[in-house]
Amino acid sequence: MTLRWKRVLIKLSGEGLAGEAGFGIDTAIVGRLADDLIAARALGAEIGIVIGGGNLFRGAWLEARGTDRVTGDHMGMMATVMNALALREALAARGTTAKVLSGLPLPTVCDSFTQRDGLAAFARDGLVIFAGGTGCPFFTTDTTAALRAAEMKCDAILKATNVDGVYTADPRKDPNAVRFDSLSFAEAISRDLKVLDTSAFALARDNGIPIIVFSMAEEEALQSVLSGAGHATVVSDEGTEAA
Repeated sequence: MTLRWKRVLIKLSGEGLAGEAGFGIDTAIVGRLADDLIAARALGAEIGIVIGGGNLFRGAWLEARGTDRVTGDHMGMMATVMNALALREALAARGTTAKVLSGLPLPTVCDSFTQRDGLAAFARDGLVIFAGGTGCPFFTTDTTAALRAAEMKCDAILKATNVDGVYTADPRKDPNAVRFDSLSFAEAISRDLKVLDTSAFALARDNGIPIIVFSMAEEEALQSVLSGAGHATVVSDEGTEAA
C-alpha cells in the first residue's frame, strides 16, 4: 500500500477510550487502538498521538463551580498523561515500543517533551505519544495536536471522530446535514464547525498541514486514510467541496 501521508499526528478524544461506560478507560478499546496503530506502523507510517482527557477529567467541570481555571487545566493535563500511559502499556503488551513525552513535567512517570527528544523518538520507534497538553493552561489538546504536528514536521493531522468527516450539522441529530469531502481552512473557521478549535486550525493553516477528519469506528479506517482512501474530509487551503 502506498502512503499518501507518511508522518502524521493523530488526535484522539479521551471520551473515545471510555466506551459504553462513558467514564474511565475501557481496556478493550485501548487494545483495539493499539492494534490499529501497529498495523499502520507496519505500512511504514510514522505516528504521533495526542489523546484528550475528557474520559477522566475536564478543567471546565471545576471552573463551572468557581474553582480556578489554571488548577482545573493542570488536572486535565494529568488526565491526558494517564490515557497516554494506558496506551503505551497496551502497545508494550503487543511488543511495540512507544515513547510518552509530556508537556507538563512529570518526571516520575514519563519524560518531558522537547522537540529534540520527539524527533529522536520518531526516528527510533516511529511511534510517539504526546501527553500533558502544551504544559500551559488555557490551551486545548486540539491546539496541542496542531503544535506537536508542526514541531514534528508532520505531513498531516488526523482527527478521529465518531462520524466519517465534517458535516454542516451533527448527522446523528440532523438528517439533512451535508457532508464535505474537502474544506478550506477559512471556511472551516468561518462556519465555526468545531471540528478543532480556532487556534488549532490557525496553527495548521500557518504551517501548511492539512487536517483529515475521519471515523476510527470503521474497519481499517486508519490504514485507509493514510493511503488517501476511505471516507474522510480534508481541510486544507485547496478549497471546498460538498459530498
